[in-house]
Amino acid sequence: MAGRYHLTLTALAQPLMHGWWDDGRVARRKFTSWVGQHSDRPDARITLTDEETGARLTEWPDPR
Repeated sequence: MAGRYHLTLTALAQPLMHGWWDDGRVARRKFTSWVGQHSDRPDARITLTDEETGARLTEWPDPR
């Protein structure tokens, strides 16, 4: 079964990577790592979602 915290990387409107973790701290560290590794991709978007609540926890780039 997949973990509670779902991390996705999309670029050019295509899903490239997914990851699931049970520990929110680990998922947030992975989020930071993915931003560092993949921020140079054209049109990259990285999103961390709590699958239990459906809440989007963080997103890069920041949509604000």
